[in-house]
Amino acid sequence: MNKHPQLPTGRTSMPSPQYVPAALNLRGITIRAVRPDDRERIVKGFRALDPESIYKRFFFAKRELNDEELRRLTECDGVRDVVLVATVASGDQEVIVGLGRYARNEASAQVAFTVEEDHQGCGIASELLRQLADIARRDGFLWFEADTLPDNAPRLKVFRRSGLPMKVARADGIVHLRLFLGDGSGSA
Repeated sequence: MNKHPQLPTGRTSMPSPQYVPAALNLRGITIRAVRPDDRERIVKGFRALDPESIYKRFFFAKRELNDEELRRLTECDGVRDVVLVATVASGDQEVIVGLGRYARNEASAQVAFTVEEDHQGCGIASELLRQLADIARRDGFLWFEADTLPDNAPRLKVFRRSGLPMKVARADGIVHLRLFLGDGSGSA
């Protein structure tokens, strides 16, 4: 019996349930598709973020994720909305230290990611973006859209180093990026 119902674009499986990156700088990190039982882990991960990280992700101060945001993160369909989490083991618990997401917008998808400060700079955001791009490309998306603050140098660096061709526009204090998914070879 197929564990996954038929998904809208004809794909019959969610993103890979678990992927353990081979890169040395990601040792101990597991990247996998989000599950409904991740709700409390996401809440704890959000509460562990510094206010500056929250501001750079959402563009305003935010104390918590509301029920609708948590529902969208944990009940995604794996096609129109895809959420991946980066986790580490802590005793017998799994702790979410990063989250990447895209949400469909016609032929494109809005992409975003956040990594807990103690785990920034070790490749988690780059790996989340790479895996999200692979899934989106497989599902026929042509590009990602992303907005970031001009002073969010680490996030801009992840996009620049992704190998994805991109267009950059600046307006109203926001950097808007269009990252072309192409065929995976770096060409649009």
